[in-house]
This record gives sequence, structure tokens and C-alpha cells, in this order.
Amino acid sequence: MSFKFSFTESSDYKERYWVLQAIVVLIFIGLAARAFYLQILDKEFLRKQGDARMVRSEVINAHRGMIMDRNGVPLAVSTPVTSIWINPKEIFELAHPPQEENPKKQKQPVFLDYNAIASAIGIEPNELRSKVEANPKKEFMYLKRHLAPDVAKVILEREFPAVYGINEYHRYYPQGEATAHVIGFTDLDDKGREGVELAFDKSLTGISGLQRVIKDRKGRKVKDVMQLRPAKAGQDIYLSFDARVQYIAHRELAKAVQEHEAEAAYLVAIDVKTGEILAMVNQPAYNPNNRSKLVPDQLRNRSITDMFEPGSTMKVFTVMAALESGKYTTSSLFNTNPGRFQVYNKTVTDHNNYGIINLETLIVKSSNVASAQIAGSLPKETLPMIHRRFGFGSVTESGFPGESRGILQPPQRWNPVEVATMSYGYGVSVTALQLARAYAAIANHGVSHPISLTKLTQAPQSTALISDKIVSQLFPMMESVVSSDGTAIKAAIPGYRVAGKTGTAHKAKAGSYAKDEYMSLFAGFAPVSDPRVVMVVVMDGAKKGGYYGGTVSAPVFSRVMAETLRLMNIPLDKSLDAPVKAKAKTTIITPPLVTQPKGHA
Repeated sequence: MSFKFSFTESSDYKERYWVLQAIVVLIFIGLAARAFYLQILDKEFLRKQGDARMVRSEVINAHRGMIMDRNGVPLAVSTPVTSIWINPKEIFELAHPPQEENPKKQKQPVFLDYNAIASAIGIEPNELRSKVEANPKKEFMYLKRHLAPDVAKVILEREFPAVYGINEYHRYYPQGEATAHVIGFTDLDDKGREGVELAFDKSLTGISGLQRVIKDRKGRKVKDVMQLRPAKAGQDIYLSFDARVQYIAHRELAKAVQEHEAEAAYLVAIDVKTGEILAMVNQPAYNPNNRSKLVPDQLRNRSITDMFEPGSTMKVFTVMAALESGKYTTSSLFNTNPGRFQVYNKTVTDHNNYGIINLETLIVKSSNVASAQIAGSLPKETLPMIHRRFGFGSVTESGFPGESRGILQPPQRWNPVEVATMSYGYGVSVTALQLARAYAAIANHGVSHPISLTKLTQAPQSTALISDKIVSQLFPMMESVVSSDGTAIKAAIPGYRVAGKTGTAHKAKAGSYAKDEYMSLFAGFAPVSDPRVVMVVVMDGAKKGGYYGGTVSAPVFSRVMAETLRLMNIPLDKSLDAPVKAKAKTTIITPPLVTQPKGHA
């Protein structure tokens, strides 16, 4: 058998051969041209593609500014933590790889061991599975926030598929419960949600930075390339508070609440000379570092949010109005017989029948009858305007979130009955901070300073509210309250002269007054010779061991004020062994008497 090739067949073969050769050459020329273009003419393209697969821009979290007390003691700090997150989309892609034509190149499915990762992180496996499978297209989901770096490192070293870590900061409060209501707290994203953290959130929040890094295919950082924008830490803030005084107040208030089985209590201390808040404490309190069992009622900073009728602590302003009017002097007399007084349809009563008394006895014995007589004898707007002048019915502008204005009746309500009740602390509602601010102005000889939450670096503004001459007449009256003849002997402090006023008021509930529930107060300052600190103590609903302000609030004032004056190195202004005695009897039994105003029986 033999083969024969025709000329025609040979020509066809050669043509196909050269066509094929030409195609191959053209392909190589195209590849070479493309390589030349990418490597020489447009090399930036390959660099960008490589960077897109390896170089990433990573946020540099900036830590929040510190909050410190006036002496630099940390009250809120940011500590580095690691948060664990997962990429559900990557999990889905690993479990469902694309089908390849070549079986040898087919990738095997990779499934997340939910039990193992849940056990490592401390969550329920079913909860983890349901979250991941419910969000198959999501590329970011937190698994556990704010783990200690060493704990997170152990988890990440196990290299679970699509599980990564991110560095963050977590807020920590070294003083715990003692400063909880003042400092407040931040949320999981480090944003202020309560207290100072909220009030100064903008200043405390840092500005995140940005850096370029190289990561491997598992998202782990291999190398820092360059910093694109530096992180800027938040501003540190120095508060006016003294952490030592704050702790002492917290301790004593908690002890008193337990002793008297009170529903709540609050205390505010202010520097008379500057208007700076030295302490602000509330009960019940909470631990800002562990809020898992926190109930909403514990969040309230009652010192600034809760309004109450201040009772007899307002009689100081009634006497002030009497002296400022020029109608009365320290020797003016009032007939309180028989211990009750009729103002239209309202019967005003005293605890006892004090007979004929002067202004000092009004304060010392806390006479409602004499107070109502003064209010009724003055123009109806006199007393409410005194209250308004000293800041009642308006916020203190401290900047603290959620502060209440209090309640001061509008002019159309200034009828004889309303004004009479206002004279002894009913019909007007205040906050503990408002009352402390007003008493601070009295202690500062009639000069008021703006309330400050932050430490002052320069002299504060001042506003004269009343003459020093009138205030000087009030001082001895208020000092007599803290004597064996007054209502607040338990507010006395060895070595210091103390002035103040007690108050006990029925609690307002459901539009009326609760029969057996009281607000118990003591507001005072020390030392009288040169007042430095004003303090207001409020006990809400004391049920055991009495309920009068002089019984349950005055002792707290004494203990906290004594420690505060010692810490501030305030000199003694009387002998340590000097007894707290009453002055000469101030009850008078001879006329002349004050004339009762028209309209009164």
C-alpha cells in the first residue's frame, strides 16, 4: 500500500500551517505588548491591583480624654481592649465554593465550628449560628466587645475562619459607685450617655487616625506601611469635685439610708468662695463598671433632677424678706398664740405654741405661724421675688444634663394662701443643687457665683443678691439653730461654728400630701467666721429612727462637713471642747406685737 500526496493537498497544509504560525505570533506579540504596557507604560495599574489585595487603610482609634477630680485623681479612663468580629459573607463563601470544571481544582467546603468558637468566646452556639446564618451577605458582625487583649489573643490564635479582632478602647471608672451619678458612663461605641460623659462628650471624644497596612489573605496585619493621619486623643477634663469628699459623702449617705430605711437620699457640697461643686452624691447608686443589673431608677442624679418642697429651709428667705423690707428688725415681735393662725380657709399651725417670739426664735424654733404673718404683711410679690432672685424656679446653668428648673408659682397664683405656704416652704419646689446655690449666696455674704462642674482657673463672676448687712443679721440666727435650743444640735462640729436650717416636709403624691412620708433636710455652712463650704442633705422617706431633718439629715451633714473642712485645711474657729449651748432665751412675752394683715382671722 502506498501514499500519494497531490500538489493541492500539500498547498492546503502549508497554508494552514502558516496561518496557525501567524496566530501564535500575534498572540505572543499581544501578550508582550500588554506586558510592556502594564509594566512600563501603565505600571500603576498592577500596583493598585496588588495593593487592593494586600494593602489596606486601617482606622487608628483615638482614646477618650480622661476625667479627673480637682487634684488630678482619675475618675474615668480609657483602657485598650480587643473586640472579636466575624465576616458572615466570607463564612458563606467558604461553605459554598464556586464549582470548577476541573474536579482537581474544586475547593472543599469549609464550615465554621460554631461550638468551638462559641465556647471560646462565651456565647451560646445556637445564638451564634442563627446570627451568622441570618445575615449571609453581611461583612461585619461583632461577636464579643471589649475583651482583655490577652484573652482576645488566645481566641485569635486559634485562627477560626472569618473571625478577626479589632483594637478599641473601653471606659473604666476607678471610683465606682461614689462618682456614678456625676461621671455617668459611655456606651459600647464610647459615646457619652449620662452625666459628665454626656455633658462634655464633644470635648472628650478623640479624632480617629488612619494608617496604611499590609494584611495577609486572612486579614491579619503583616506590616505597618505609613501613617496617613495621626490619631488625636480627646481632651482631658478637670472637674471641680474632690474625690475624697465625694467618697466620704457617698459612704455616710449610704450608711444613713440603711440606718433610717430611707427610699433615697442626696447630698450637694459647694465651695462658697468659687461656686465649684465639691461633692454630689445620690442613693441608691450603681456600679458604672458593671451595669448588667442596672435598673432605670438608679440612673437618676436626684440632686439635680428630683424636685421637692423644701419645708422650713425656706424660712431663712422669709426672714430675709422681712429684714430687707425695712418693716421688721431683729427685735420685732410676733404673737404666735395659740400655735395656729388662720389665712382665709387655710389654718397654719406650729409644732408647739411658742407664744410671743422674735425673728431669731422664728428660725430656731421653726415657726410656721410667724412666717405666715410676715408673708401676709408684705406686698404679695415680695417673697416670690426673693425666691426668684436666689435662683429658685430656674436651672443653675451648671451644664449638667437633665437638670430640673424647680417650680415657682406664676404671679397669678400669688394669693394670700399661696404666699403664706411659700413662707414656710410649701407651694414651691426646688432641687438640692438649687437650694445649695441659694445657701452658698447667703454664706458668701449675699454674693452669688455661677455653679461650676469644672475646676476654675480664674476668679468666677459674682452677683450681689442682697446686702451684707442683712446677711450678717441672719448668721447668728442660723447659728442658733445648731445649738442645744435649736432643731439641729446634731449638725454641730467640734472646733467649728456651724449655721444652717432644718426642714421637714410632707411628700407630695398624686396631687396631695402623703400622711406619713416626709422629705427631711438640713442646709448649712461652716465655719461661720469665714464660710467656706455649703452643704445640703436630703433624706427621702426615712422610716426608722425619726424623720425630722434635725434627726436624720443633720448628723450626715456633721460627719461629711467635718471631714471636708479637715481635708481643705480650714482653720478651727472655736475651741474643740466648747459646748454647743443655746443663747439667751429669745421667746418674749410682752408686746408690742405684729399687726395681723387684713383678710386674716
